[in-house]
Amino acid sequence: MKITGKRLRPLVGAIALVGAATVVLSGCTTSGATDNETSKTGGNVTIAQVNEVSSFNYNTPQGNLDTNGMVNYLTQPQFFTLDDQYKIVHNSDLGSYKKLSDNPLKVEYTLNDDDKWSDGTAMTADDLLLGWAQASGYYDSATLNDAGEVTKGTQYFSTAAGAPFSTNLPTVSNDNHTITYTYDEPYVDWELVNPIQFPAHIVAKKAGVSTEDLTKAILDTPKGDTAKPASPNKTILAAAKFINTGYDATSLPSDKDLLVSGGPLQVSAWTPKQSMTFVPNKEYKGDHTVKFSKLVMRFIGDANAQVTALQNGEVDAIQPQPSADTVKALKAANSTVIDGSQVAYDHLDLNFGSSVFKDENVRKAFLLTIPREDILKSIVTPINSSAKVLDSQVFLPGQEGYEESVSKNGSSDYDKVDIAQAKKLLNGATPTVKILYNTLNPNRVDSFQAIQASAAKAGIKVTDGGSPKWSELLAGGDYDASIFGWVNPGAGNAALPQLFETNNSGNYNKYNDKTVSDLAVKTQTTLDADQLLTEKEQIDAGTFADAYGLPLFQTPGLFATNSNLKGVKFFGGQTGIVWNIWDWTK
Repeated sequence: MKITGKRLRPLVGAIALVGAATVVLSGCTTSGATDNETSKTGGNVTIAQVNEVSSFNYNTPQGNLDTNGMVNYLTQPQFFTLDDQYKIVHNSDLGSYKKLSDNPLKVEYTLNDDDKWSDGTAMTADDLLLGWAQASGYYDSATLNDAGEVTKGTQYFSTAAGAPFSTNLPTVSNDNHTITYTYDEPYVDWELVNPIQFPAHIVAKKAGVSTEDLTKAILDTPKGDTAKPASPNKTILAAAKFINTGYDATSLPSDKDLLVSGGPLQVSAWTPKQSMTFVPNKEYKGDHTVKFSKLVMRFIGDANAQVTALQNGEVDAIQPQPSADTVKALKAANSTVIDGSQVAYDHLDLNFGSSVFKDENVRKAFLLTIPREDILKSIVTPINSSAKVLDSQVFLPGQEGYEESVSKNGSSDYDKVDIAQAKKLLNGATPTVKILYNTLNPNRVDSFQAIQASAAKAGIKVTDGGSPKWSELLAGGDYDASIFGWVNPGAGNAALPQLFETNNSGNYNKYNDKTVSDLAVKTQTTLDADQLLTEKEQIDAGTFADAYGLPLFQTPGLFATNSNLKGVKFFGGQTGIVWNIWDWTK
């Protein structure tokens, strides 16, 4: 799952929705295609996004943000995409993949013969093996404590959703273009595994070894054993350390190796706090070639500023945070408004690592003060008059299982604010609760202030832990509760262990319930649809029983374009407005 700002794609999980960014100037460029080269193909397209890029690796706890995921989608190889109905579409641009057998589950991935990275290096099974090593957790031998800290053994790759599947060491074809996974158990989302992200030759170089040595280490190193952890493999460890943090950035890297692309576009410039520029990847030969010569992604956090930029012709398309005023302004300006419901939701999570919430009664008392209906009416109802408070941690309205789960998950305990019952549970206690949220996001500010005022009536002092850098602080745990948004991909179930598995790197609030954790892991290998639905309903009920936190509302989505840009369609998943960028014409 991703944050609105967060995300995941090798195993599609959740991403966090961030909120807003400020606008400043400065920057430099790399040697992508020149202006003369790009001007031949059809003009520039400029779009606006709320959040600034913070990493070229969205698949880490700190990099799991929506804008980072969009950059990855545009610049890195993809074995599949999703259509506007969230159905999986195999991507022949890169190659092919298919299931060879069910028992055991075997899946074969084959690269096209002419696949190349943007620096001209051929894509091979070396790249696929690296992607598998990164996502599978195969070599990990780490034992973690309740705080998620390694107490024994080694944890290699740090991923946003942990490792929801397990396989044997893949087999490699003689031509080094095909690898085959043999899963230890059935994996329900096998079709959503993308076994490639970064170029092996670049990662090997940064690890101080040759590509051949890196591949040899991947093939020769035994599977990790938590009971008898071996000394770490130095080559894989060096590669993992680079992937875990080496792609994080706040400006255009001087090291051009970090910009090597395998997708239709590549980054050519980055003016911090203002914009990032993409040009076509000259080595990309697939059907998803864009029909323009340059893409400029401007970082404009304020919705009104995005609307003004669209009206003034400074940008061709925007994806602002929706509000009634924003929609009204866009319609008044005769902009093309494209809206719908995102596969995303805002929520309040309680930090189970916080001393104030060790007591279940305090957790429940605090949740009884949350004015969810007031928050909905303030933020969402002006845009969508039929919207209702979200009553599930697992399902969204309209999804199979939502109504059934809500009817029995315990969410009705928090239908209304109940100050009297909250005081009774507190039994004279007056706890202080520090809430982390994005201070640059007006919706999150409004939610925080409403919660603060309501909780005070029960004697709970809510202090302001908000920060513009809130997403970087999520994993640290220096707060008692957090308000942010998750955006799901729209397909698959990888978000369940990401959020609810004990010690999963995406479990930011340190939730620890063995029954729920085991169920979340089990969902990854449950193939029977009815049984999977039952397990998800049990997870949903378990979170409410534990006073995990509260879902607030499903997030509305909004795109807008000027009359010059054609082909933009609504998509409520993680890739947002750029999901079909190859269909755009200007």
